[in-house]
Amino acid sequence: MDVYCSNNVLQARRAVEQLRLETELQRIKISAAAAQLVQYCQEHRRADPLLTGINASSNPFRDKKTCVLL
Repeated sequence: MDVYCSNNVLQARRAVEQLRLETELQRIKISAAAAQLVQYCQEHRRADPLLTGINASSNPFRDKKTCVLL
């Protein structure tokens, strides 16, 4: 058996093992996942800077004051 063939066999075995692991996973329905995501977002909306904005004094990306010469 050459190296190329044994490499293909090894890759196929890894793929089969990965598929076996994935079949054992417990999946939830999309509607349940969506409901959980909405609930999480609602519970944490006060701490979400995309919804509440960032306080100007604590914003690391605010514009630096520059000196303008006229």
